[in-house]
Amino acid sequence: MKPLHLAALVAVVAVAGVTQAQSAKKQSGDQEKLIGAWHLVRIEAQGPDRKAADIHQPKGMLIYTRDGHMSVQLMYPRSANAQNNEYVESGYEASFGNYDVDEAKHLLTHHVQGSITRDLLVGKDLSRVYQFTADGSLVIRSARPDEHWSATWQHY
Repeated sequence: MKPLHLAALVAVVAVAGVTQAQSAKKQSGDQEKLIGAWHLVRIEAQGPDRKAADIHQPKGMLIYTRDGHMSVQLMYPRSANAQNNEYVESGYEASFGNYDVDEAKHLLTHHVQGSITRDLLVGKDLSRVYQFTADGSLVIRSARPDEHWSATWQHY
């Protein structure tokens, strides 16, 4: 084999190896861990007095797709008295859109395109701090200083 051809072959193999290593690294990152469907384990919140609030635990599902889409739905029990707020209408929470991940800051941003509360959330960017626990659960907290809640999710 001519030296020039050998050098070209070595270069191609080296580039292929780097590309494969980068692909493997990307797949092991936080964004890859988010991909899939999650079920709600629990929500915890603090009241204005910073004491734990009594939460009627909803049922819920959170979905992240590989191409950057997300969707979340929560259904509160009837005992929650059909609460309404920025996220919830008549005891039901639902929104969807795109998301971004800043792995260095452990920050998720949901870009809301649709919501059951319509104009209260549509067009907003909701920042969320996330962490993965040792057992593989996903804990998400609001990054807003006026919101004191966390939601714990597990993969289906």
